[in-house]
Amino acid sequence: MKRFSISDTERLNIVQDEQVGNIMRNLPDAESAERFLVDLTARFPLEEKRLRRNDGLLSDVLTLVAFSPLLATTLLQHKSYFSWLERQRVSSRSRGKEDLIESLARFALTNSTLETHVLLSRFRRRELLRIYLLDIRGLKTVAEITEEISDLADAILEFALRIARQELDNRFGAPLETDDKGRSAEATFCIVALGKLGSRELNYSSDIDLLFLYSSEGNTSGNGSRGAVTNREYFVKLSEHIIKLVGQQSGEGAAYRVDMRLRPHGRVGGLAIPGGDAAQYYLTTAQPWERQVLIRSRACAGDAEIYRRFFETVRPSVFSKDGSVIEALRNVRLSKERINLEKQSANGFDVKLGHGGIREIEFIAQALQLAHGGADEWLQAPHTLISLSRLADRGLITESEHTELADAYSFLRRLEHRLQMEHGLQTHLVPNDPERRFPVAKRMHFEDLTKFDAALARQTAAVYRTFCRIFDESALVDIDSEPETPGEPATTGSSIRTSNPAYGAAVSSLEKSGAEPDERTLSVLRDLAEISPYFAGSITANPEVVEVLAEISAEGFAARDYKLELQTIVRDEMNFASRLASLRRLQSRFLLGIAVAEVFGQLTKSDSKRLQCELAEASIAAALFVTQNELTHRLGVGIDRFPFAVLGLGKLGGNAMDYGSDLDLVLVYDDEAELGFLDESELTRSAFFGKAVEVFVTALSAMTREGSLYRVDLRLRPDGKNGALATGRRAFLNYFETRADVWELLAYVKLRAVGGDLELARIIESETRRIILARARGVDGDELRLEARRVRDRLESQKAGRTHRDIDIKYGSGGMLDIYFAMRFLQLRDEVPDDPQNRSTGFMLRKLYERGSLSADQFEALSFGYEFLSALDHELRLTIGRSTKFPAANRDALEVVARRMKLASAADLSEKLTVHRLNVREAFEELMHE
Repeated sequence: MKRFSISDTERLNIVQDEQVGNIMRNLPDAESAERFLVDLTARFPLEEKRLRRNDGLLSDVLTLVAFSPLLATTLLQHKSYFSWLERQRVSSRSRGKEDLIESLARFALTNSTLETHVLLSRFRRRELLRIYLLDIRGLKTVAEITEEISDLADAILEFALRIARQELDNRFGAPLETDDKGRSAEATFCIVALGKLGSRELNYSSDIDLLFLYSSEGNTSGNGSRGAVTNREYFVKLSEHIIKLVGQQSGEGAAYRVDMRLRPHGRVGGLAIPGGDAAQYYLTTAQPWERQVLIRSRACAGDAEIYRRFFETVRPSVFSKDGSVIEALRNVRLSKERINLEKQSANGFDVKLGHGGIREIEFIAQALQLAHGGADEWLQAPHTLISLSRLADRGLITESEHTELADAYSFLRRLEHRLQMEHGLQTHLVPNDPERRFPVAKRMHFEDLTKFDAALARQTAAVYRTFCRIFDESALVDIDSEPETPGEPATTGSSIRTSNPAYGAAVSSLEKSGAEPDERTLSVLRDLAEISPYFAGSITANPEVVEVLAEISAEGFAARDYKLELQTIVRDEMNFASRLASLRRLQSRFLLGIAVAEVFGQLTKSDSKRLQCELAEASIAAALFVTQNELTHRLGVGIDRFPFAVLGLGKLGGNAMDYGSDLDLVLVYDDEAELGFLDESELTRSAFFGKAVEVFVTALSAMTREGSLYRVDLRLRPDGKNGALATGRRAFLNYFETRADVWELLAYVKLRAVGGDLELARIIESETRRIILARARGVDGDELRLEARRVRDRLESQKAGRTHRDIDIKYGSGGMLDIYFAMRFLQLRDEVPDDPQNRSTGFMLRKLYERGSLSADQFEALSFGYEFLSALDHELRLTIGRSTKFPAANRDALEVVARRMKLASAADLSEKLTVHRLNVREAFEELMHE
């Protein structure tokens, strides 16, 4: 390569440039970015000048190279990628497999002189620029990032299969098979993905675990240059060629490392195997760990029908209905121990295989799937996060365990990504050496190595606790000792001992943080831990908020202007990451303050819910400020008007937010407002507001080291998961006038303007309510009733579970959804809209009674039932965290809840719950059968 050089003066000008300096201040590795600019100027001076004229692209490029020297090299090798990246950055939409195949085909046309394996490697590296930028900017969740990486692998494998198939057909002719009637047809082939690719959770530097299946034995047609061969020989050669195309090394590396060791009989097995033979192997010969592998399997290229037939045959042996829970857990634990023996390191903490690492999260999910998936097919989801969510819905892990595991999974996968994308190596090791460890911490947005270590220790300790519980090893977890801190020697636990684990954990965390709470604060903390281990746990996770206890114990609860204070703190920060961090810290203090004040009798339940609604709306307002500011920065325009309406459904819509509630949101923009800053020839209005939604949802729900604000649920938007994240006002209203289903009318009864352009939001709320009531008038009362019952029954079946091992106070028979669906049905049938001044369920039930929609007995059953169930739900959230299940086995928590509800005992609580559920269900049945 030709050598280039620049003078020392030019080098100094590059480094000291104000434009560059402003960007450098927020980068984790400014030196790498500086070196990149110097090298770029020396090699491609015109490209460097063009880059400086585009602030947004310059910021993106320098951010990429500061996070990944690997991608810095890629950009310096291919200057054309700058203009490509500029085109890509205007959109953060996902690119699925078919989109990527089209893009790869275009890339192949413009790089026709490259050998195929070089072409595939180069295309993958180019796409990683786009994906990693979305990752670094926090514009997509970990699940979305790993899905894009998996789609990229699928596209490359599909492309390689087509190339290889054409070449083999030219040599030997097409492979043929004979069906049951003696007719000849072309044999088919499928690439089955296993492991992380199988569950669509691929890493940036993962191997890809594959299984090659073909439809049937036979012979090729012989219409090629080398004559006929058997199908087995043909498909083995095809498999070898695919592996070579995607796995052969070039000057820029291979596209992927292909691992075939998980195929039947391992290394000694055939490289390609008929689907029927493979099924027979798993049914008769495979070890338990081999069947466990198939939990995460799918067709990723070729003929998916082969895989479908194969898996339907082996499914009963993977998810057995006959095996015991103990046996399933033992087999998974043996798999874990086998892996632990294979790979160990003393040079750092392994985020994949270490205690509390990614593998333990995956094995928790897979163990419970194997134990219970045979009887409950809904649990058979291959994706780890989806699996954890469904396990929580079925009560197989608690809601708090679900939250901890999902948060740890996101944290550890992002950490794994940062490690791997530094140099493109398949590494999972956080180094012990502080000089090497600190850059990793900075790429995870920690400016302090101590805080990074604490966050890593906290996340892995939560995983390890659940892992030990699931595998019945609770004896290994000593409350009086802390789990081993990743990358450090084990330490002794807190010197303060207590019979309350929540209190002990919180005190230990405070000691480690250097905090010195006084005796009064410790006393308040002890009382809090007795009543609310859940909120005491928030202090364990974030010791800084302990100050809230001191404030409230000394001065009592003081009203705060949440909106003003949250707006002020984000306005004072300089960048997106710091705004999110500050917003989370302050919001968590406010929420803890509400909980502590309620625990100590300074707030009533209704006060608590009212304040939580105010806090949620203030958080939405702050997130919108962050969104508008970030869009201004990214697009380089002054956004003088932001006609974006945020509307709430569910608890937010009904002014009934509670601890752990989701934000059920509907997002609508004004499709007629004049937007002078927007050039729609370059970025359409819908695309602009689509980007706005992505930033807004990230601001509200993305997990940072300070935690997250809320889970955001957009699934009730028009057209559901297939609909746009934000909808134009005219399209939104038209949808409800012409296309919305009856169940959507029921869901939207509680629609309420909660943020953004409130004038626009209130107009949309009012118009939607008018349309819904008008639509309902045209629906027969029996049809309304049947639809309400259908949706209610479906939710009970899906969410309450089939085993009924635990009572579900929301989704189960006689639960809160009986009341909600009965009430919304009557509101639509009898045209009784919500009162803007009082949207509570109790108020609406009385209004329906006064209107004659409910009999006296029905009103009494539903209103008293709701009062009891909502109080129980609230106290459970305060005590143990968000869960719809009645924790019958947790007697200590139930005794606390019973006292707070002024009942004699846990037994009295259980008895009253039974009576209310029976009464609620009886009233519901009467209304649904009138």
